[in-house]
Amino acid sequence: MKNIFFRLPLPLLLAVAFALTGCSKHEESGHDHDHAGHQHAAKDGDTGKRMCGEHNVPEAECGICNPDVAAKLKPGEALKVRLPSADSAALAGAQTATPAVGGIAEAIECYAEIAFNQTKLAQIVAPVGGIVQSVAVDLGSRVEEKQAVAQIWSASIAEAVAKAVLSHQTLDRERTLRAQRVTSEKDLQEAEATHRAACQQLRLLGFTEDQVDAMGQKPQESVLLDVRAPFAGEIVERTAVRGAMVEVGKPLFTLADRSTMWAMLNIEESALARVRVGQTVEVRVDSVPGRVFTGRLTWIAAEVDERSRMARARAEVPNPDGLLRAKMFAQARILTRSADGALLLPSSAVQRIEGRPFVFVKVKDDLFEARGVALGAKFNGQCEILAGLKPQEQVVVAHGFALKSQLLISRLGAGCVDD
Repeated sequence: MKNIFFRLPLPLLLAVAFALTGCSKHEESGHDHDHAGHQHAAKDGDTGKRMCGEHNVPEAECGICNPDVAAKLKPGEALKVRLPSADSAALAGAQTATPAVGGIAEAIECYAEIAFNQTKLAQIVAPVGGIVQSVAVDLGSRVEEKQAVAQIWSASIAEAVAKAVLSHQTLDRERTLRAQRVTSEKDLQEAEATHRAACQQLRLLGFTEDQVDAMGQKPQESVLLDVRAPFAGEIVERTAVRGAMVEVGKPLFTLADRSTMWAMLNIEESALARVRVGQTVEVRVDSVPGRVFTGRLTWIAAEVDERSRMARARAEVPNPDGLLRAKMFAQARILTRSADGALLLPSSAVQRIEGRPFVFVKVKDDLFEARGVALGAKFNGQCEILAGLKPQEQVVVAHGFALKSQLLISRLGAGCVDD
């Protein structure tokens, strides 16, 4: 028999101990029991309620005698649980505390992947076909807007510069002849149009008219095209190699402004009704423990993936320190409701019977109430109590399973329900 007790789980062993201690206590006190071992009920003279003689609480409120009622408790309703002695809870390790009062947010939790902000991502391409003469930056380089990142020599550029220089010389001659009334106004207008067209082609490549004039003064020098960054950012990809032949439109670099990043979320279909653009999103990554990156939901997909039944969404998250990097995995919380001054309990304080939540509220050292509660937001090991509890009440916050075992002990055949 002793070996059987050593093999029992601790909560069950405590429950059996409670039962055995309780029965022996009542037998020692000399209470009358019927043939089934139950103490006869009596009426309380003050309240007129039928009392459970075994546990000295109103029979209708005795949780040990009516364990099935626990699964039907509404918030604020309670069953009483009488322990065998005043030190039984302490022996079981039960710890009590009053609820904390603070802020908590109700949220939808989901997984996410960090990505570059596509509105601040650019490919720097070769504007003309030619040969890469120099590369001024490398992977990870920080560049400013309009900074030159590479130079390209191209025969087409040299030809365009020559045409622009020639058209400028022709325009100057036509202006001189027109001033001398040697040529017609039409010839001057045609020269101006030809020069504008030649310069416009070079302007598209980034040359100014002054640069064209300067190159015209040095025809023996090679004409090189500066490839420039469209905005300030970081070089995150490089394919440019000095001396390589490139075609027009070939990507040379990828430039990203990582001051903000995107968190690409996967939201369960059942949660979509609670999600709105503009809601706050909290992002956490394993590489930065304890750090919370806060952003805003900016887009929700119009369709759900047919296989995963998830919908894609996007949050824009500030990244001033550059700690977030593309393709990182993250945990995200979409805040749907925030509450200040909420009653908060550790998750360990909440017990369940058939899915119904309840807590144990201390009435006396040997008397507790199994109180039905309504739960709200849950986060970081805490639960919001919406109804069923007052701020000043003492609640079992640790090792409450031992009391739950005492509550359900009659299901094991050790109760004292009157026949």
